[in-house]
Amino acid sequence: MQGYDLIGDVHGCGATLVALLEKMGYREEQGVYRHPQRKVIFLGDLIDRGPRIRLAVQTARRMVDAGEAYIVMGNHEYNALAYCHPAPEGSGRRWLREHSPRHNRIIQDTLDQYRDHTNEWEDTLAWFKRIPLYLEFEHFRVVHACWDDALIEALAQRLPDACMDDDFLIESTRSNTQAFHIVDRLTRGTHIPLPKGVEIHSGDGFTRKSFRAHFWCEQPLVWGDVVFQPDNLPGDLEARPLADDERQRLSYYAPDQPPLFIGHYWCEGIPALPASNIACLDYSAVKYGRLVAYRWSGETCLNADSFTWIKVAREELPQVSGWDLDQD
Repeated sequence: MQGYDLIGDVHGCGATLVALLEKMGYREEQGVYRHPQRKVIFLGDLIDRGPRIRLAVQTARRMVDAGEAYIVMGNHEYNALAYCHPAPEGSGRRWLREHSPRHNRIIQDTLDQYRDHTNEWEDTLAWFKRIPLYLEFEHFRVVHACWDDALIEALAQRLPDACMDDDFLIESTRSNTQAFHIVDRLTRGTHIPLPKGVEIHSGDGFTRKSFRAHFWCEQPLVWGDVVFQPDNLPGDLEARPLADDERQRLSYYAPDQPPLFIGHYWCEGIPALPASNIACLDYSAVKYGRLVAYRWSGETCLNADSFTWIKVAREELPQVSGWDLDQD
């Protein structure tokens, strides 16, 4: 059986990505990292925030294009597509994703690092559009944030390869559409609004009026049963009962379903499994956490001993030995 190494959110920590690949036995050959017996699956969010975004994208893309890796779309690749795509005429706006101060801040590092490489950025956006929203292999599944069976089935009927076309991208930016609900759930998961006037001042510098909820509790009763993020809920909100409409928002992934690999949730500390068949691989790399991989070799019950990682230094090396960013 082919082995797979699933890698969580890189967020521009390109030198750390190279170091992790090399730690797992991948070697660079003519610009592509390869392993004699294994392939990589990237869980999305290659871009934004980090110091070497172009290196992260080129490393992943060259592997994918050479058949040495797969990738699913993260919310940051999706955001970049919507941010840079003109809105339809007559819509009353210029871009699909508003160029608001918050949206500008999220993508600013990416735009800065591609500023002198405009053709490369346009080509990168075209590649993003070819990234599927999920992957389903014979024995396991991959999605950036949340697996929702009904929405996955709806997407498969509309787009069998799970890749967005322009019509789907445009539709996905309107909140009352099926495309919006598919993209939002698969790339961002479920968010539950906080009570009016309550906010979370997150460690990444943003103020949030909702919290991230997970999808593997069969009968959740209170907010604390489903909260899944590094920031604590204010006050005693973990004991707040889930309202019926909040419970209806949630997806559910049963323990008898195939192993599932996700990113997105900014975990912290030593990697651990939230469920026997679910591994989250986002361990806050760009916040000087860990860039984490899970080395899957066919098991149906996941094992925390299969995690491997690199701690992200506060300053990545200015050059990576043996690697030319712009080589053909």
